[in-house]
Amino acid sequence: MYSWRLFKDILNPVSTALGLSIDDTLPLSLSQHGSPPILHLYKFKPSAIVGKYQDIEAALRLDRCRRRGIEYNRRSTGGGTVIMGPKVVALGLGINIDHPGLGKGIERVFESLSVVLLRALRDLGIKAGFRPKNDLEVDGKKLAGLSATLETEKAILFHASLLVDFDIPLMLDIMNQPPLKLYDKGYSCFSQRITTIKEQLGHDIDMEPVIGAIEKAFSQQFDVSFEKDEPDRWEEKSIKNFVNTRYTNPDWIFSHKHPRSSMGMGELKTPGGLLEIYLSLAGSTIEHIVITGDFFSTTKDINLLESALKWTSAKTEKIEEHLSEVWREDMIHGVDVPTLTEAITKAKENLVSPVRKL
Repeated sequence: MYSWRLFKDILNPVSTALGLSIDDTLPLSLSQHGSPPILHLYKFKPSAIVGKYQDIEAALRLDRCRRRGIEYNRRSTGGGTVIMGPKVVALGLGINIDHPGLGKGIERVFESLSVVLLRALRDLGIKAGFRPKNDLEVDGKKLAGLSATLETEKAILFHASLLVDFDIPLMLDIMNQPPLKLYDKGYSCFSQRITTIKEQLGHDIDMEPVIGAIEKAFSQQFDVSFEKDEPDRWEEKSIKNFVNTRYTNPDWIFSHKHPRSSMGMGELKTPGGLLEIYLSLAGSTIEHIVITGDFFSTTKDINLLESALKWTSAKTEKIEEHLSEVWREDMIHGVDVPTLTEAITKAKENLVSPVRKL
């Protein structure tokens, strides 16, 4: 039986900077430091964390976060905003991308790792299911969110947030929730879209048995034992670097800003998530474009797509042509060239400043 490392601390909630920096170190430790897979189970201080490609100022009411003492930050994995706190399990996993227990491709990775969490929930007495692209649900209500990123060639970082209990009024107060997300699948309010372990069991439950069920499920699913551990000196240096250069750095936290003037915005729900396109034109030429949303991709691919369109014709057929020239399969998971073109066209049609139609 193989042994994995386990970083576990459920007694002391951590800051977003520390928790996310530990998680970002996990795949690096595998690829550069020779570590076996590492599972990190913990909880955050009350916080709001946006996905890698979201505009934090568009996603959150930052003034209310500050007033309430809610931390906010940006994680390195894709997906949407999560509200974390003492009754939400935070999970980070660094695992080899070619591990035989994982499927190939981001969708298969989600499915493979969701099986583990579904097993843990089943042991707690909850029958849940996987809802593509990245949620666990019970009777159509979200119970957990999943996300992932591949910042090294050899190892992947997998994130999950599991709702033991949840403060929906807080979520509604501090989030700027897009209408397309709010009414997704016909639900008219968050209380009809979200559930918790507490609600499903019908009684309060401590974090310890939930964490224990997750640890047991990973052990059984991957046929491994866990060695309780802490970051070593090499890993501590990496963690400190991420804290200083990324998670306390405004350039990281406030990256992916939408243009604020003379721009159009287009939203489009896709199988891969919500596309939000922000576009400004100089005459009939694309001057600036920002591709954001709660999808899964890489910074390199998003930059490539945006660069391929800047200072090119804004005609729909030209947009599709330029995207096709650089497009590779799964550049944005669950999205293809015609779909991305449609979202960009919506942004073009919604320009705030009048421009001649193309």
